[in-house]
Amino acid sequence: MPPEGSSGATSGSSTGASDAPESAVRGVPERLTRSRVPALDVILGQPFRVLDDGFVRLLDYMGDDAAVVQAARVSYGAGTTRVHEDRGLIRYLMRHLHTTPLEMCEIKLHVRVPMDAWRQWIRHRTASVNEYSTRYSVAIDAAQRTPSDEWRRQSTVNRQGSSGNFPTDLGAYLSAAEQELQEKAREVYEARLAVGVAREQARKDLPLSTYTEAYWKIDLHNLLHFLHLRMEEHAQQEIRAYATIIGEEIVAQWVPIVWEAFLDYRQHAVQLSRSEVEIVSAMNAHDFPNARTLAAQCGLLNRRKDGTLAPSRERTEFEAKLRVFGLRPPWGE
Repeated sequence: MPPEGSSGATSGSSTGASDAPESAVRGVPERLTRSRVPALDVILGQPFRVLDDGFVRLLDYMGDDAAVVQAARVSYGAGTTRVHEDRGLIRYLMRHLHTTPLEMCEIKLHVRVPMDAWRQWIRHRTASVNEYSTRYSVAIDAAQRTPSDEWRRQSTVNRQGSSGNFPTDLGAYLSAAEQELQEKAREVYEARLAVGVAREQARKDLPLSTYTEAYWKIDLHNLLHFLHLRMEEHAQQEIRAYATIIGEEIVAQWVPIVWEAFLDYRQHAVQLSRSEVEIVSAMNAHDFPNARTLAAQCGLLNRRKDGTLAPSRERTEFEAKLRVFGLRPPWGE
């Protein structure tokens, strides 16, 4: 029998085992240590304030930039590659939408959010969620209030968006009315509880400004998708405030190389459709008549009966892309 502690290989075997780690000789994967990100460990449990009474705080995380690289290479351990090679691989993954390695990292947050923003948040069905229940517990006695200078006008071009703010004198009136409504709703709710109305029924007239809390666990791939949509300039301002905190204060510290690639290739990138590429190519060749023809063929230059350009959101968005490149639309209107 082999002596105690040997790998069990016979003396006549020739496998190069003398140069290999003991775990490799035994055919057993080496012992791993948990990934630690000191910048995140410092902020574990720390609430980042959002809006007037909301917060986001980090509860736990799994993985880091190295875990993404490790998953992409399907290897164990830290390996021998240098940091710039890891960065190149992560940027390649992001450019080519190879997102599975990003799913190997997860994060768990505790959030306190107004219910109207939470309705948008919970539409991202790729997370594990456990929300505070107003059926079992008394509703949180806090509601988000709007400062007098932050009441927004309804956008005339985007039915689900806003554009510009009201004057503060009108805003002051709106804020006072909001406070009165919230206080009355809370008074009615608590009076119902006091006479024994079931919590599940007493809550039904609470305003959407009432804060709720939840534990929210999500992998990095789906988190970046959430941030891409909710940090975008057309997202509702309230949920954008939460997304910005999560992205800039937590994710940027957690996976800085992934975050850099995300900003470069997704958040601040400009995506062109096939027809837009053809139009830009014609413009680059100074063939503006052809550029206008191509734009007309794909429906960007439809006209009213009076000959003026009909409204087109697709054209407006394309014009914004052209401005990023310092180009003027070739249709001149």
